[in-house]
Amino acid sequence: MNKYDVIIIGGGPAGLFAAIMCAANQNKKIALLEKNKSCGRKLLMAGAGKCNITQAGDIEHFLTCYGTNAKFLKHALLSFQNKDLLDFFKQRGLEFMTTEKGKVFPKSLKSQDVLNILLDECKKRKVNICYETPVQSLVKEQELFYVQTSQGVYESPIVVVATGGLSYPHTGSTGEGLVWAKSFGHKIIPTKPALTPLKIKNYELSDMSGTSFEELPYTLWRNGKKIGSYQGDFLLTHTGVSGPGIINNSRFMQSGDVIKCNFVAAESIEEFRSNLTKKLNHGGKTLVKSIVRELNLTKRFADKVLELCEINDDLKCAELTKATRQKLLTTLTEYEMEVKELGGYHVAMVTTGGVSIKEISPKTMESKKVSNLYFIGEVLDIDGDTGGYNIQAAMSTAYIASQAINK
Repeated sequence: MNKYDVIIIGGGPAGLFAAIMCAANQNKKIALLEKNKSCGRKLLMAGAGKCNITQAGDIEHFLTCYGTNAKFLKHALLSFQNKDLLDFFKQRGLEFMTTEKGKVFPKSLKSQDVLNILLDECKKRKVNICYETPVQSLVKEQELFYVQTSQGVYESPIVVVATGGLSYPHTGSTGEGLVWAKSFGHKIIPTKPALTPLKIKNYELSDMSGTSFEELPYTLWRNGKKIGSYQGDFLLTHTGVSGPGIINNSRFMQSGDVIKCNFVAAESIEEFRSNLTKKLNHGGKTLVKSIVRELNLTKRFADKVLELCEINDDLKCAELTKATRQKLLTTLTEYEMEVKELGGYHVAMVTTGGVSIKEISPKTMESKKVSNLYFIGEVLDIDGDTGGYNIQAAMSTAYIASQAINK
């Protein structure tokens, strides 16, 4: 029998950091069980392999970046802030850079450097990382947990579940933690991919793939009703739309929804339409394409708009029909795209849904149903925007759980 003071299941950033912090008490015997041959496989993918580890700015701003469940994270984020996270790595020799949009990366732009520090610290603190040890079952009898694995049974009075969500399943994230939580009576909020691009039905813009828009405003509609207004950087792909402006709000979207894009970023659509209508009505022999190309669009995209509206190169303003003008105005300010599907777990950065936070203490991450059982990171029903918010949440929840365990 493998007996430990604390067993942590899952070797992502939350699990590794929890192990390090729990092992700050040198008298504790800590085991980290990892199903893969190596830890941190999803961490290595963060920020396209460059590891966008957190976001600059104050924590109050952070609390606007976790959807409807942000309040649950307030204590964790205040207890272990972005500055604390960066200080931990700086004290171990890692330097950082911050982009104009506040994303923080290691100066080396290598995720491996972040992972190496976490692994080195585990080694220094004598954490026993058990690789290729998938957990088959987790039960509690009296005051002890029994963790059945492919390598035998592990025993501990304290278990921390840090198994992540369902995104990027090839990294080993397959949702076992949700199964164990359910077996202990926890409610599981239905999961779906989040931070994901969208595939568009009858997509007309595949030849515009790679075209991007800064701070593009758009609205979200469901069954003919507007359910949200958003703004953010926007990217056209071969099959649909992506970019932070879409990815960060994909948690609110579903198949069949319609997004209406304001490609000219008009603050007042009515005013823009009125002004452009006057210009076209008084344009006379001026070519319509000349007026459209004057708008705040790339020439390539302006020409695509003309193509969608079936406006020929030689069409003059005086020849523009009311119907074609209306189609042009709508295409520029409220171009409709119907969501065919969200990108699946294989492309989603995180999972929305998970262990219900109503049954978890926000001060300690301990289960309210089962004493000494902790849930941290993405296994919980929390998901942040893209930009370092999810790694910060993983490490902040790991920190307060370990502080509670070490008391």
